[in-house]
Amino acid sequence: MHAVITGAAGFLGQKLARKLLTGAALSGPDGARSEVKKLTLFDVAAPAPDIAQDRRVSCVVGDIGDGALVRGLIAGGVSSVFHFAAVVSAGAEADFDLGMRVNLDGTRHVLEACRRLKAPPRVVFTSSVAVYGGDMPKIIKDDTPVTPQTSYGAQKAIGEYLLNDMSRKGFIDGRALRLPTIVVRPGKPNKAASTWASSIIREPLQGQDVECPVDPATEMYLLSPRRVVEAFLHAHELPKEKFGFNRALFLPGLTATVAEMLAGLKRAGGQKAVDRVKFVPDPAIRRIVAGWPMRFDAARARALGFKADDSFDQIVRGFVEDDLRRNAA
Repeated sequence: MHAVITGAAGFLGQKLARKLLTGAALSGPDGARSEVKKLTLFDVAAPAPDIAQDRRVSCVVGDIGDGALVRGLIAGGVSSVFHFAAVVSAGAEADFDLGMRVNLDGTRHVLEACRRLKAPPRVVFTSSVAVYGGDMPKIIKDDTPVTPQTSYGAQKAIGEYLLNDMSRKGFIDGRALRLPTIVVRPGKPNKAASTWASSIIREPLQGQDVECPVDPATEMYLLSPRRVVEAFLHAHELPKEKFGFNRALFLPGLTATVAEMLAGLKRAGGQKAVDRVKFVPDPAIRRIVAGWPMRFDAARARALGFKADDSFDQIVRGFVEDDLRRNAA
């Protein structure tokens, strides 16, 4: 089994790579499951040394907007592709051309390379709940129309349509997962409009002050890294018939206000940790976040076996166990 991860130097790409390297088996085009013997990791930077040094790993550093490079990357005996490479929400909104090059052109390069393979590979594409927007109902359901109000959301929606059509044609066997905001992200803040949702937990638990650009009543639809990695593998393994005519679905998550998130922070790190969070309004971030849906009825995903976290406390515990203790070790 030869699998490819794009965006592999990102935290989700690295978490998935580590999971695959523990001996996880994937289903090939013929349905037979086998252990990953070769894992190609692609990004604008190399992954962590503990991943890169594994003998099964091949690292390629480059630009997802380079079609020739992507075609060379996804070739030969590749059976599975996890396409994570993207410019995040605020970055795509600030630089339209960059977002189009990476999020749209890059996705098309990946799908075109996949359709040239001898057997249709299974492709897991990370989309986003940012495909919803505008005049939305209070609760997003499986039949809610896709009406993105950001460039990022529009680019992800177009990627879903491409994946759906190429799956219909039999070129690939695709699955698109519309991700909630993933917390707690390890590492440093990025340009995502939601980066603060991790920062207000991550930095205080490491003894650092942090600014929150939105008010305490702001809601976020959340999922932990543990659950989303499980979702990637579960989506990959589901038979294509389970998806029906629509290969895209949003994942179950939990909705929490900033105040509820800080209450979870207090239970994990005490009042001293909460006091490190300072509210500093950012109108641009508030405007983007206000356009996102925050409540979902994920009936279809739950019926297919996808799971949300049980509580925000569980999300924080996962971060402490998987990332803080790992870094300390």
